[in-house]
Amino acid sequence: MGEHADDQNVGTFWDHLDVLRSCLFKIAVVTVGASVIAFCFKELLFDIVLAPRESDFITYRLFGLHPEKVNLMNIGLTEQFMIHMKTSFYVGFLLASPYILYQIFCFVAPGLYDNERKYAVKLVGGVYVMFMIGTLINYLCIFPMTVNFLGNYKVSEDVANMLTLQSYMDTLLMMNLVMGIVFELPMICWILGKLGLINAAFMRNYRRHAIVIILIASAVITPTGDAFTLSIVALPIWMLYEISIIIVARTQRKRQESDDHDDDDNDADDIEEDTAIEPAK
Repeated sequence: MGEHADDQNVGTFWDHLDVLRSCLFKIAVVTVGASVIAFCFKELLFDIVLAPRESDFITYRLFGLHPEKVNLMNIGLTEQFMIHMKTSFYVGFLLASPYILYQIFCFVAPGLYDNERKYAVKLVGGVYVMFMIGTLINYLCIFPMTVNFLGNYKVSEDVANMLTLQSYMDTLLMMNLVMGIVFELPMICWILGKLGLINAAFMRNYRRHAIVIILIASAVITPTGDAFTLSIVALPIWMLYEISIIIVARTQRKRQESDDHDDDDNDADDIEEDTAIEPAK
């Protein structure tokens, strides 16, 4: 009997391993395919990536700004080719990320209950959407201001700026990652609210403290130091905090309604049990 159960467990383990291997293979194929497509469209890819350094970038036109164009240089023999490959992989991974998340969900979904699947879909979808919004806001607003300020900043007229393509790309990727993580604030608060670790009243009481922290974080993210650029970063983060309060309040209300419903069901069960054991007169 025990040997039969062990055989079933071993079989289940290898079945899961086969499913995992299939998912990883599909993810690899789609990611490589998307990366190859991005690699083939080199001019379009780098027109988009390098656009924030141009003086006529869409953000500058919207705000009526006329900054100087930031020129880039290459100092390594293989640097441009390697940057082309790495950028193609990053873009390919970004394009394939919805499919990657779908495959991961398909792998873990059979082991989840129906309500857990519902929350998993909300969590994964929300994390992806908020990360993409964060990277988009960085690309359109924050990164162009940063490039313009740092690219034209001089401690002396005797010192010329010679920015490398590698430095430009590293800064873009780092800031995209930071802003993508920052924009996960509503999702983090939603999870903490579901676990009962925070509530809306707590977040409202500490709103002033949060605003101070937001301003400090915005000052660190934006090197320009002017109020205009600081507000471009701080305002979306503050709005995220207010949205998080609303999300936590709704989550808290739903938890309370669910608890009240469970209490009513328990009371009804107790009444039925008391009625059932009451002796007949």
